[in-house]
Amino acid sequence: MESEKPNFGAILVYFSKPSWAFLVLLFTAIAILSLQISTKTILPFQLFPVSGAPKQPDIASGSDPGSCAGIFGELPRRKHVMSIKDFGGVGDGETSNTDAFRKALVYVQRFSEKGGAQLNVPEGRWLTGSFNLTSNFTLFLEQGAVILGSQVPEEWPIVEPLPSYGRGRERLGGRHISLIHGNGLTNVVITGQNGTIDGQGRMWWELWWNRTLKHTRGHLLELMNSHNILISNLTFLNSPFWTIHPVYCSNVVIKGMTILAPLNAPNTDGIDPDSSTNVCIEDCYIESGDDLVAVKSGWDQYGITMARPSSNITVRRISGTTPTCSGVGIGSEMSGGIFNVTIEDMHVWNSAAGVRIKTDKGRGGYIANITINNIKMERVKIPIRFSRGSNDHPDDGWDRKAIPTIKGIFISNIFSLNSTKAPVLAGVQGASFEGICLKNVTLVGLASTATWHCEFVSGCTSAVFPLPCPQLQNNGSSPCCL
Repeated sequence: MESEKPNFGAILVYFSKPSWAFLVLLFTAIAILSLQISTKTILPFQLFPVSGAPKQPDIASGSDPGSCAGIFGELPRRKHVMSIKDFGGVGDGETSNTDAFRKALVYVQRFSEKGGAQLNVPEGRWLTGSFNLTSNFTLFLEQGAVILGSQVPEEWPIVEPLPSYGRGRERLGGRHISLIHGNGLTNVVITGQNGTIDGQGRMWWELWWNRTLKHTRGHLLELMNSHNILISNLTFLNSPFWTIHPVYCSNVVIKGMTILAPLNAPNTDGIDPDSSTNVCIEDCYIESGDDLVAVKSGWDQYGITMARPSSNITVRRISGTTPTCSGVGIGSEMSGGIFNVTIEDMHVWNSAAGVRIKTDKGRGGYIANITINNIKMERVKIPIRFSRGSNDHPDDGWDRKAIPTIKGIFISNIFSLNSTKAPVLAGVQGASFEGICLKNVTLVGLASTATWHCEFVSGCTSAVFPLPCPQLQNNGSSPCCL
């Protein structure tokens, strides 16, 4: 699919009247864009990317200074390689391969400490229910291979809720397991020659729309309590719920992925690192019915009790669209804490928000040391948003006095074209939202009546247009911008 090109003719018409204000605005935007382009220290960012995920380079520690994928290390070569056909798999799109995948994964466990194993999925359409991965293992989808999620709900068994959530995210009690699942694993690779995993999620979306859903929907891929994970060079389609969900994990690389769902598909987030550390997400194209990327760390009192933060997360060179949510979201489930997050070189269009920090009373926790840099937006309704008040809690046990702490949010080199609203920075009354720094932020095409809305926040700005709210109108020498 092709990304929609910006209408430069409309921009010229917008500035066609001989108004000094418009001329100043035009030259300001050009100057800031020129500064951003000329001062880059990482790989050049393509303003209008071609559709689809870019080709993936070889993943090797330190091989690409513009990549964070080196945290995974060298791509392993497995000693034992077999095909799903060896276990009776039939790729006709109709025969169930649930038993074949489950038998294959049980069999390859014996090689975990003997050089590891690789399971190849050849060209074909391989219908299956949920299956569990194992350690020292590669799932490899060859060109033309499509794994299809079963349309039988019983083939997505009910499992215990995550301890940092206390219940299913959508319904009380347990939750459906993900299509591809793993718990307590090390050294796992899910990759291929741009093969496809299609969750066939419409059945699940209709249960949600019809209010007949009994248990929380399953993810397309969830890995729990796992270390050294690589997910790359595949297309993921039509997840029932969040698409990729690493939770309680470390050293995770998600690279060169294309993630697609209908833009009205509910809660089909692209990538949601959750209570995880050392995560690299880069070079992905995402279209979804929710956040393209959302960093999480547990829900209200359950997340507070578990106290498992998300930290050391890099999100770079992501492009995509979501009409209902944001390019990158922090929260709203952030009760275990989120810190040391870098988000850079993104292109977001036709979306509800560009970057969004979501909190609320009852969440507790903290968000600290977040760096957001070099984001391009087109027709994004609200380019920068801090939001609250969702009144979304797991049960009546949430603590009314648990308020979040937000400190050290650095937002720079933002260019937004044709947003309909100015930024909204809504903190939580009684909470600390401080150290918010905005530098080189240019919003072009806003109505003259559009004004920033800020409440319960403090910080500073430098080279921001149009003029920010009074709570942020310090000069750039304020400590929060150093």
